[in-house]
Amino acid sequence: MTEQSCGLVAVVGAPNAGKSTLVNALVGQKVAIVSPKAQTTRTRLMGVAIEGPAQLLLVDTPGIFEPKRRLDRAMVAAAWSGAEGADVIALIVDAKGGLGPKVMPIVEAIAGRREPKYLILNKVDIADKARLLTHAQRLNEAADFKETFFVSAQTGDGLPELKATLAATMPKGPWHFPEDQVSDATERMLAAEVTREQLYLQLHAELPYDSAVETEQYKEREDGSVEIHQQILVARPTQRAIVLGKGGQRIKEIGARARNQLAELLGHPVHLYLHVKVKEDWDNDRQVYRDIGLDWVE
Repeated sequence: MTEQSCGLVAVVGAPNAGKSTLVNALVGQKVAIVSPKAQTTRTRLMGVAIEGPAQLLLVDTPGIFEPKRRLDRAMVAAAWSGAEGADVIALIVDAKGGLGPKVMPIVEAIAGRREPKYLILNKVDIADKARLLTHAQRLNEAADFKETFFVSAQTGDGLPELKATLAATMPKGPWHFPEDQVSDATERMLAAEVTREQLYLQLHAELPYDSAVETEQYKEREDGSVEIHQQILVARPTQRAIVLGKGGQRIKEIGARARNQLAELLGHPVHLYLHVKVKEDWDNDRQVYRDIGLDWVE
């Protein structure tokens, strides 16, 4: 029997680099929410991937950016804490977006770290091919990357090679999770994340970051289905009206899509009840931070 190996891979990068899409692709199913909106990931979330005898614990971290408020500071702190104790650091860069002011400070911050570092240039299917090698060269000059990968997390290009390489670097040791477990997220947390994803996907620019989703109740019914009650927090009455939509149509659509996705992820019927509440200062409420999985940062 081949000896098992298991290790932690910290997936770091700027907002919208494709970290969550990459983690989902390597795991082989959805474990992290994805939207075109930057900074979708708020908390540190672990996806569990298997490659031969290796188990990869992929930490999908919030995008690292210049924080301007308490919620931002908590998200950036969660990103860097996700890299604590990592066996490998995987820096993912949006190859289409280039090396702007959001990317280079992250490269400089990880340059002095002792963990093996891998550079992943993502979105190569839509990037300017002539600029790819230029990006790779500049980044490799700024930090000591063991290897550079050109991938598309969306199409799967380059992912088998990346996954095999990461698996080969994992330290020998027993797996931390059962073979069929794909994430360390609780079902309550997963339910809140799925609903938050639908808020982003359906409302786009209409709803800024002044929103959060709390799972207030999660209980299994005798017939095997699950009953979930969630509260959507927004900062202003106008945002509540946006989430509800005309005649309550928008909140019904958000609930329907979230319910269908949760039923598929959980493997049984879901009864989802959504309530929208205006809480002007929710992003300064310690309890909300605890509920959504963030540490309180002064």
